[in-house]
Amino acid sequence: MDQLIEFSINHWFLTLALFSVIALLSWTMISPGTFGAEGVSPTEAIGLINHENAVILDVRTDGEFADGYILNAVHVPQSSLSDHIKRLDKYRSRPIIAACRSGNRSAKACAILRKHNFERVYNLSGGVVGWQSAGLPLVRK
Repeated sequence: MDQLIEFSINHWFLTLALFSVIALLSWTMISPGTFGAEGVSPTEAIGLINHENAVILDVRTDGEFADGYILNAVHVPQSSLSDHIKRLDKYRSRPIIAACRSGNRSAKACAILRKHNFERVYNLSGGVVGWQSAGLPLVRK
């Protein structure tokens, strides 16, 4: 044990790096549930859309949305989601799949939806980037 302490003191940078890696790995394992939404892959999202009439909620900015969006997506930017929650009431009985560019803003959107008692809320894993990587199309005007 004394050798471990001595090593840690003599090689403080390596010790710090080790604890940083452990902390980051722990965060990535914990974070998907942090915002209270289950992640779904693009393939799983298609299943929810086709079999359970799920709604895609695109929470990207207006500019990102204009560059291309998932067919039939409802667009409400994440920054104003709390102000427009009433607009989503008609989808309360359906699964809602939140999507952004990469999955971070949509996780926050899922937390907002959960806070407003939406029950079946999912986060599109990888966001629109993951959707495209899976070879799935976007609507472009």
